[in-house]
Amino acid sequence: MTGHPPKKPPILELRNVGKTYQVKQGLFGKARPLTAVNDVSLSLSRGEVLGLVGESGCGKSTLAKILLGLEAPTTGQVLVDGQEIGDQDRLSLARRIQPIFQDPYSSLNPRKSIFDIVSLPLRVHGIGDRTQWEKQVREILDIVGLPARVMNTYPSQMSGGQRQRVAIARALIMKPEIVICDEPTSALDVSVQSQILNLLGELRREFGLTYLFISHDLAVVEHLASRVAVMYLGRIVEEADVAGLFDHARHPYTQALLQSVLTPEPGLGVPDTQLGMAYPNPIDPPSGCRFHPRCPLATDHCKSHAPRPIRTEQGLVECHLYDPESQMYKNEAA
Repeated sequence: MTGHPPKKPPILELRNVGKTYQVKQGLFGKARPLTAVNDVSLSLSRGEVLGLVGESGCGKSTLAKILLGLEAPTTGQVLVDGQEIGDQDRLSLARRIQPIFQDPYSSLNPRKSIFDIVSLPLRVHGIGDRTQWEKQVREILDIVGLPARVMNTYPSQMSGGQRQRVAIARALIMKPEIVICDEPTSALDVSVQSQILNLLGELRREFGLTYLFISHDLAVVEHLASRVAVMYLGRIVEEADVAGLFDHARHPYTQALLQSVLTPEPGLGVPDTQLGMAYPNPIDPPSGCRFHPRCPLATDHCKSHAPRPIRTEQGLVECHLYDPESQMYKNEAA
């Protein structure tokens, strides 16, 4: 009698991850806690693209730093193939996880040639010699759509799209398994954005990469991701596959984000999120449901009671409207 083979753990997993900073306001102000990431649990299967979306300040980039080992979580665990990243050597972790940052203008050293920039990971890890470095740099530049002649040029001599291709080449030269894409197209022209997104899609298929794709733009995420997690004030408020989320968004915040996506349809003008007031202060978050001051469906119950995450067949949603034990759910059902 043969049993089933053991199920492989997710290639990347977050378990109840939190990150709190102590922030001092003013010269004589008392330090207060700012919770940038609040009890986040996510998992990525090998070869998957998870889109992480939310407004600026919601904690997306802090989460990226934690995943890259640049910040230690205050609470919770981050695991790669079932092993905590804190227990792994920094160099071996860097071989497996690489970032592509938002702004190719600031993420590339202007004093270094493209060859120096792209070959840096090989030199840091002590892989090969000058001849091998040149060969590998030529190969990866060709893969990302750049001619070998750019090796001797500098970032200032390149366009934004070319610089981002250099950043992608640098990230992939070590053949990582996981790539953290932190707003990789937001600093580029719209015409160049689609080229970079198509390139990232092709590279994922060719190399079997796993992406965490961070963006504030749902339209960009729809193009690349297979699953989407929506973040608000440090928490995941909805998670579902792309088709389910875009066709049947359930959380009021996700619905507002979708309504704000620009469409090519003439006559619609600039979209309005209908969210009213500005993003709340994370040092002094609202009581109850953190979204309630901006939510068109909020009740008194939302102001005093924080919703719990509810897992359904469609995915996760953190809203009283979908909690069978909530009074709002009972009222809707009635």
